[in-house]
Amino acid sequence: MLKPIVILAAVLLLLAGSGARADEAAIRKGLQSKFPQAEVQSVTKLPYMGLYEVVISNEILYADENFDYIIYDGNIIETKTDRNLTSERKRKIAMIPFNDLPLDLAFKRVKGKGERKMAIFSDPDCPYCRRIEGDLAKLDNVTIYTFLFPIDSLHPQASDKAKRIWCSTDKVKAWDDYLTKGVAPSAAPTCDNPVDKLVEFGTKRGINATPTLVFANGERVPGAISAQQIEKLLSGAKAN
Repeated sequence: MLKPIVILAAVLLLLAGSGARADEAAIRKGLQSKFPQAEVQSVTKLPYMGLYEVVISNEILYADENFDYIIYDGNIIETKTDRNLTSERKRKIAMIPFNDLPLDLAFKRVKGKGERKMAIFSDPDCPYCRRIEGDLAKLDNVTIYTFLFPIDSLHPQASDKAKRIWCSTDKVKAWDDYLTKGVAPSAAPTCDNPVDKLVEFGTKRGINATPTLVFANGERVPGAISAQQIEKLLSGAKAN
């Protein structure tokens, strides 16, 4: 005859197993609802952190037992809202308070009333910087601070061009002529210029690509985004 303690242990083990299967079923149901076209190959409870390993189309992701969150490719995603919490956190960490920017080391363009503000770190020889200038030209009611940020490892002549632009009598015209018309700046690169200081500032702030945009609310956005995206970010920054 089995002892009561043995019977109790067996019951608890059975309950634990059925609970795990129930959680696996709930997760599988949530996955199929969220990704109806995906092939759910397996759902396995892990022996740590209360996580479940999920294999979908040979990709691995992790979920909590309630399927409130999934972890995929290093990102935590809230399943109900599709919010990428990791991406949001990275954006917040990357923010640069606008007042921390060395605005005295930029040249300024005012369009319309210039009530909204943004800054751009730009390399004169960067093709994406050239492309975004066309989108910046479509904006209105904005003040744009341009920081000369040459990346010599990609564009060996960029520092020389940046210094020549800064040393020009009309910096804005020299910049526009070079980026939109291909007219090289003719000024000598020997005046007192902020190029090296800006490279040092940007490097310390983790800026490693051009163009990089900074908006009035501190949000930093790398890449040549469209005029519509810039407009949306400008309006959001002003509202905040």
